[in-house]
Amino acid sequence: MYIKNLVLKNFRNYGGEKFEFSPGLNVLFGKNAQGKTNCAEAVFYLCTGTSPRTRREKQLVKSGETAADISCVCEGRYGEVEISAHITDGGREVKVNGNKITRNADLMGNIFAVFFSPQELRLIQDGPDERRRFLNVSISQLSRPYFVALSRYNKILEQRNNLLKNRDLDLVFETLPVWDAQLCKYAAVVAQKRAEYISKLSPLAAEAHAYLTDGAEELIISPEKRYKGSEEELEKRLFDELSNNYDRDIRLGYTVSGPHRDDLDITINGADAKNFASQGQTRTAALAIKLAEVNVFKDACGEYPVLILDDVMSELDLPRRKKLVGRTDGLQTIITCTHAERVLYGRNVNKIMIEGGAIKR
Repeated sequence: MYIKNLVLKNFRNYGGEKFEFSPGLNVLFGKNAQGKTNCAEAVFYLCTGTSPRTRREKQLVKSGETAADISCVCEGRYGEVEISAHITDGGREVKVNGNKITRNADLMGNIFAVFFSPQELRLIQDGPDERRRFLNVSISQLSRPYFVALSRYNKILEQRNNLLKNRDLDLVFETLPVWDAQLCKYAAVVAQKRAEYISKLSPLAAEAHAYLTDGAEELIISPEKRYKGSEEELEKRLFDELSNNYDRDIRLGYTVSGPHRDDLDITINGADAKNFASQGQTRTAALAIKLAEVNVFKDACGEYPVLILDDVMSELDLPRRKKLVGRTDGLQTIITCTHAERVLYGRNVNKIMIEGGAIKR
């Protein structure tokens, strides 16, 4: 699975440019603030329908312009696929092979991507929101039922939270069971899929982390233990949990229980990574998780995703740079850096220099 080319028009700082990528290692290099990350962002956006940097799509449009157009041609297990997006202040229009899609779920699965940048340290350092975001983006690419269930869960959750703020308590108590029956149906799918995914990710992350640290440290990822069992068991357990906490939820004005409150336990040598890991340990752990994500995709789909490494080399010492590059064999990798690294010498590398939002030829 790889991207053959990428066309950008009025995207971020690009006026108009076309990138040609090789199936192997691609290096976007140049000075800071020239547009390397913007190119990497566009690739991930076309793969997932989301930006790893912003949730406001109008920020993707070049300053002074009214719309941006991006497209790519991909080669995957089912042949060639063209994906395009027309982005404006008012929204976007996405097409797959020229056919307009109305749901993001229809975009998922055409081509997979894993994105890593220094900002991904938030996966370890920040609160549960970041870890749930990681799970949601990754699992949604692999499972359309998960993406649909998550979307419906979030919509019903919003309606339930609005109901909890209603001061007509008779109405609230009468209506909550109706919402909860629907909510728990989708919550069970979300919880079950997350548990399956984490069970696959955890040993792969431990292996990648041992590889990067020469076995000096042990990384363990585990889910919260309260969501175990079949979907039917989870649905009943979540419904009972919600029912037993009506008074608390009404008092607080929002829903305290459910997958929207999930978190991951991440430890390094038995210590909580969020509170005790050094900057270097945090960076290595986050990178190990992303490398594990690559192999989860490979095991699930039979082919590697596109691996995007944005400004990672400067954050690693030389031995870890060499180890990281060694893990890119056999998959398309797009690396951004300020200069072509020495660790890349001797490899078949497609080098692209970026200057001022354009390829310098």
